[in-house]
Amino acid sequence: MEWSLQDAKNQFSRVVQQARHEGPQFVTLRGAPAAVVLSAANFEALRAGRPTLVDDLLGGPAWDDDLAMAILRDDPSNGEVS
Repeated sequence: MEWSLQDAKNQFSRVVQQARHEGPQFVTLRGAPAAVVLSAANFEALRAGRPTLVDDLLGGPAWDDDLAMAILRDDPSNGEVS
């Protein structure tokens, strides 16, 4: 269902209940799409299986011995510049 922002504000409990039972509720602002109200179950389904930012940061490229040696070889702080 589509709701104007004013109607969604005035009937927020109903918007939430319909999101839970009927699916996503679309909110418009001056006739243009502005937001979607989802049930918690629908939101979790969207997030399922997606990596978090922490997963992405920790899952960077593996550091094998060749990469580590190349970095050490090119590090001016260790006194050995190739």
